[in-house]
Amino acid sequence: MRRSVYLKILVPIDGSEFSFKALLHACELAKLLNSKILIVYVAEKLLPVNLDRNEYSKILRKFGKKTLEKARKISLDKGVEPKIIQLEGNIVNEIVKCAKKEKCNLIVVGQKGFGKTLRFLLGSISNKLANKSPCSILIVK
Repeated sequence: MRRSVYLKILVPIDGSEFSFKALLHACELAKLLNSKILIVYVAEKLLPVNLDRNEYSKILRKFGKKTLEKARKISLDKGVEPKIIQLEGNIVNEIVKCAKKEKCNLIVVGQKGFGKTLRFLLGSISNKLANKSPCSILIVK
């Protein structure tokens, strides 16, 4: 049996419907290709107006933990044991660094994340990843 090109699949999760849809696709691929899955949540360092930096970081870490727990449960329900990673910083840069460090062969990402306002401020994460990714990328609609 030939070994798959996609040995490690990285799935960025932001808690949105599209990111969980991407996770489901990644789980199916992982089962078919006998690949490992890494689920990553990155807390963006942008500071909203009228919020203390420490309080904001605490809120994002708590949300990230809940989101990763949900993603882990979904993966396990689909028969895939994921590696969970929580990071802070620029979303795209952290995902790219993680993909390089973990030697991922594929990134599976949802087409859209949370809200139009955040997308306006940050730009499309999936679009930026498509341009900066060190490996193949699958954008799930």
